Amino acid sequence: MKHSEQLLKLKSTEKWDVIIIGGGASGLGTALDAASRGYKTILLEAVDFAKGTSSRSTKLVHGGVRYLEQGNIHLVREALKERGLMAKNAGHLVKNQSFVIPNYNWWGGSFYTIGLKIYDILAGRLSLGSSKYVSKKKTIEMLPNVEENGLQSGVVYHDGQFDDSRLAINIAQTAVEKGACLLNYMKVVHLLKDENNQIIGVEVQDHETGEKYTLKGAAIINATGVFTNAIMKLNDTVYKKYIVPSQGIHLVFDKSFLPGDHALMIPKTSDGRVLFAVPWHNRIVVGTTDTLIKKQSLEPIALESEIAFVLETAQRFLAKKPTRADVLSVFAGLRPLAAPEEEGKSTKEVSRSHKIIVSETGLITITGGKWTTYRKIAEDIINKAIKTGKLPEKSCITQHLLIHGNKLTTSLDRENHLYIYGSDIPKIIELQQNYPELKEKVHPDHEFTMAEIIWAIRYEMARTIDDILARRVRLLFLDARAAIQSSEKVARLLAKELGHNEAWVNKEILNFKKIAKGFLLSEFQ
Repeated sequence: MKHSEQLLKLKSTEKWDVIIIGGGASGLGTALDAASRGYKTILLEAVDFAKGTSSRSTKLVHGGVRYLEQGNIHLVREALKERGLMAKNAGHLVKNQSFVIPNYNWWGGSFYTIGLKIYDILAGRLSLGSSKYVSKKKTIEMLPNVEENGLQSGVVYHDGQFDDSRLAINIAQTAVEKGACLLNYMKVVHLLKDENNQIIGVEVQDHETGEKYTLKGAAIINATGVFTNAIMKLNDTVYKKYIVPSQGIHLVFDKSFLPGDHALMIPKTSDGRVLFAVPWHNRIVVGTTDTLIKKQSLEPIALESEIAFVLETAQRFLAKKPTRADVLSVFAGLRPLAAPEEEGKSTKEVSRSHKIIVSETGLITITGGKWTTYRKIAEDIINKAIKTGKLPEKSCITQHLLIHGNKLTTSLDRENHLYIYGSDIPKIIELQQNYPELKEKVHPDHEFTMAEIIWAIRYEMARTIDDILARRVRLLFLDARAAIQSSEKVARLLAKELGHNEAWVNKEILNFKKIAKGFLLSEFQ
């Protein structure tokens, strides 16, 4: 997946079958679905693939235990099926994760055991393991740092755990392999319409060169997530809100706060939300919150009230109490929830189901949805384009389509941090062998090497420090201070590979430090 080759493809194609705006989970999934069916497909992303919501999730591939409680059986069943397919199609990135719910009242054990048995049944053949009730002793054994005071018992269940932006990159690579054209840093600035007010294409601007291109296409798809309303402003004559952004934040701690392999799940926090503490890349990710936000941003910042809520809840359930000073990184993500019909609904009530809107102009827009169901969302979008007469009928083939990097989990050593590259691991090792200087670590306290940085630039279309340290190797999400300390090293390698000058290096470092500041927590507030 090379930037120069993709740009050439854009310049040499006169008309597209499918033009997708937005390179998050839904957009990338749609590009893969369309290209694998044989449609001439292009995807345009204004910044970087998975820059927004799609790199800022709780890192779970799940049916949604909370939706089960709300009685949304259809959404749970659909998500559990997709969870199973994702585990098969991207086995190198999706793994079976056991969760333990600690119970602090006598009825909790039975209540959650029964509920989770239903969860298992809904998963059917694609179940990752059966849930069971465990004693207080066993709960402490599985969660060595759990708060023992008042603990009665536990319930164990299974869900999926993954690396979100790595999967985004692998889906992009798979789409390119199927013939799609994908470009990051390519912003749609205008929607082209004919005399009947029907959308016939887009005008895009290359962020790096400023050059503009006019692209014509049959089906135009808006998969811009929290930025949906901005594209709709270009499309509609009357402004209407299509999505409401809801913010979720996560705090990252070192492994000592939850030793072992099991994740912790609190089904009901003080305000009725769910809280997870999940092992991820040898760290613990704790979250999330659900706060309605007035306006969307490329770099959402965690609110003080959200940080306090996650910390207080974690302190209540963990014996070794995490403090602000222990936070290695804090990240915020915005969920693009489909706007409710009536005003004043709480975020917990706003549907997590995806919704496809076909405008009077013919623009097809996707709202809502989540990572777990990205493949099904994509299938529904292309089916809708066929149904509205934009595309000739062709069947979807993604259900059993293997994602780039997929590797049998039996031959995967998850102790080696390179496991996320799956079948590409030998190529990265080869880089290190041919150029010994690439064995050097990006940061002395972390295992990532310079070979991975080269790989990201040459074969994963990374163009900035942020692309590399936030979404190709996940250092910014794991340890924000270490990422800042590594920024110059990465900038110099980028400049060498892409032919940039010293002024670019300095500007790039400054820009990254500004972004990374939002991932840092001051020790005292």
